[in-house]
Amino acid sequence: MPAEQLFELRRRTFDAPGFRGMTFIEVEAKTVINRVPRGMPFEWTLNPYRGCSHACTYCLIGDTPILLADGRTRSLADLRVGDQVVGTSRVGSYRRYVSTTVLDHWQTMKPAYRIRLEDGTTLIASGDHRFLTERGWKHVTGAEHGRHRRPHLTLNNQLMGTGGFVDPPKIDDDYRQGYLSGMIRGDGHLGTYHYARAGRRHGDVHRFRLALTDLEPLARTREYLMEFGLPTSEFLFSSADGARREMRAIRTSAKAHVEAIRSLITPVSCPSESWVKGFLAGIFDAEGGFGQVIRIANGDLELIGEICDGLARFEFRYVVETARARPMHYVRVRGGLKEALRFFHLVDPVTTRKRTTVGRAMKGDAKLGIVSIEALGSELPMYDITTGTGDFITNGVVSHNCFARPTHTFLDMDAGRDFESKIVVKVNAPEVLRAQLRSKRWRGDPIAMGTATDPYQRAEGRYELMPGIIRALLDYRNPFSILTKGTLLLRDLDLLREAAAVTEVSTAFSIGTLDEDAWRRSEPGTPHPRARMDAVRALNEAGIPCGVLVAPILPGITDDPAKIRRVVEEAIDAGATHVSPILLHLRPGVREEYMGWLAREYPDLVPRYEHLYAQGSYASAAERKRLGATVARAVRAAGGIKTPTPDRRRRREDPEPPPRARQASLF
Repeated sequence: MPAEQLFELRRRTFDAPGFRGMTFIEVEAKTVINRVPRGMPFEWTLNPYRGCSHACTYCLIGDTPILLADGRTRSLADLRVGDQVVGTSRVGSYRRYVSTTVLDHWQTMKPAYRIRLEDGTTLIASGDHRFLTERGWKHVTGAEHGRHRRPHLTLNNQLMGTGGFVDPPKIDDDYRQGYLSGMIRGDGHLGTYHYARAGRRHGDVHRFRLALTDLEPLARTREYLMEFGLPTSEFLFSSADGARREMRAIRTSAKAHVEAIRSLITPVSCPSESWVKGFLAGIFDAEGGFGQVIRIANGDLELIGEICDGLARFEFRYVVETARARPMHYVRVRGGLKEALRFFHLVDPVTTRKRTTVGRAMKGDAKLGIVSIEALGSELPMYDITTGTGDFITNGVVSHNCFARPTHTFLDMDAGRDFESKIVVKVNAPEVLRAQLRSKRWRGDPIAMGTATDPYQRAEGRYELMPGIIRALLDYRNPFSILTKGTLLLRDLDLLREAAAVTEVSTAFSIGTLDEDAWRRSEPGTPHPRARMDAVRALNEAGIPCGVLVAPILPGITDDPAKIRRVVEEAIDAGATHVSPILLHLRPGVREEYMGWLAREYPDLVPRYEHLYAQGSYASAAERKRLGATVARAVRAAGGIKTPTPDRRRRREDPEPPPRARQASLF
C-alpha cells in the first residue's frame, strides 16, 4: 500500500542525541490495525514502528580509500549511491573480487579506534566495524564475557586482502612528459620523410600519429599534448570488422609540432620520480597487459631497459623474458595482485580494461597481521555504505557493511541502512487504535503485534507507545498477542497482568538458538538469547502465557538436533506454553540479501541453500517435516509442555468496556 494511504503528509523528522546514527520519522497514522494476507494464523496485526534498529552500524573515517571497479580508489566520504566498487563473492574454491553497486551512503559520529597492520597500513574505524579475518568476520572491539561478548579483533588475527593502498601520483608537467614518452615511444608513429612531390618546393613530410582501440589513453595523450601547446586532430583509423575493434587516432603534420613532440619524448638522463611514474603509466597503456601478472612487451631493448630501471626505482620485483619466434621482450612484474594494485595506484595508467581486479581470486601473501588496536579517545565523523555484496575493499582489506532489507522501499526509502536507521514512528498509534476499537464495524477479533517489525525495539524505549496500546486493548477487552525479541516487554508486565485478567493475552519470544557464535553473526544488536529466555520465565511466573518460537531455524547453522534440543529444554524449563519451530523462508528481496550474508559468513553452505530453496521461498515440505519431528522429539524428551494456568475469565463485577462509537469506520 502506498505510504500516502497509510500516513498523513504532515510529519516530523529529526536525529535524537541518545540514538546516534538513527533518524526518527514521526508520522500521524490514519490506521494502525491492518488485515494480513490469507494463509496466516491471524487476521489482524498492529505495528507501531516501521523499520528496525536491532542491527549494528559499521563505520570508517571519511578519507579511507575504497577500491573502485575500474581499479582506482576514492575516499569513502566521496562515494555516491550508484558508484561501482569492488566487493567479494564466493565462487568455486575461492572468494573472488566482484563489481558491486553502492546502494546507500551515510555519515554518523562514532568513538574512533586506530588499527595498525604489519605492512604499515593504518585503519581508523568505529568499534562496531567488522573486518574479514582468517577466522571470519570480527568487530574491531568486543569482550570475552558478558553482554558485550562478540567476535572481535585481537593481536593474533590476520586481515584478508591485498594490503594498504599507495597514494596516486601528482599530475604535473614531469608526469605528463613521462607519460607521453612512454605512450608515443611504445605505440606511436613519429617520423620525417623526404621524397619528391609534384607542386612542392621540397619533399619533406613530417608526421605524428597515434592509433589505439582504447579511447581513454588516446584522450589522455591528446590532452597532455595540448597542455604543451601541441594540438592534434582525431580521426577514424580503421572500422570494426568482426572480432577486430574500431581504432581511432590522433595526428599532426605540422613540422614545428612534430619536432616539439620528438624533443618532448626524448628520454631524460636523470628523471624525477614524477616523470618515471608517468613513463611507466604511458608504456603500460601502450604495450602492457594484466592477466595473472602485469606484463609489458616491446622489441626495443633500450626501452625495455628504461622500464626495468623505472620498476627498480620503486622496488618492484620483475623478470625479463624474450620470445624465440620473434625479437620481442617481455617485462613481467612479480608479486601477484598485491603488487599489481600498487603499480596501478602508484603510476595511474588510464586504460580501465587493463587494470580491473574483478574476477580475480582473493589470495596472496600480504602482511596484514594486527599490530595494535587503540582507542583515540574521541568521536569522529565516520561514513559507511551499503553494497550489493554486503562488503567492500577499504585500503586493501575486506570490510563488512550493513546488508539490505526490502521492507522500507514502499516508503521511498532504501532497503539497506534506511531500514535500520530511519525508523518510522506512528506517534498517534494509541489514539488511532482507540478510534478503531470503538468503531461499530470492529468485531473484537484478536490482534497480533510483532508480525512485521518488533514493537519492543530500541525506539520503544524513547516513545513508549506500547503502554498506551496495551491500555486501549485492555479497556476494550480486545484479545491480543505479542511476538518480540525485546526484553523491554517486561517493563509493561503490570499492564499485561491487568489485560490478562479481562481478555485473552499471549506472548512469545523468538529464540532461534542459544549458540553464541550463531547468534552474534545472524542477529547482531538483539538482546542476548538467555536474557530472552529469562523473560519467558518471568512472564509465565506472572501468569502471562508465553511461548517460544524456535525461529528462524537456519539450515546448517542452527538446525543441529543437539542445538535445537538445548533451546527446547530451556524453553520448557522456563514454563513455555508452546515451543514451535519455523524454518527460514526466503522471500524475494530477502533471499538476495540473506544469500549474500551466507556467502560471507558460511560460504560452504551456499550450495546446500541453493538446493534447499531452488523451488521458491520455502524449503521442501520434507525438510520442514523433518524439522518438526526433531522439535517434537526434543519436547517429549524434555517431559512435554506443562499445562498452563487456565485463562482468567472476565469477572461479572468488572466494569463494561467503553461503548463502541457509531461513527463510520476508519478503515
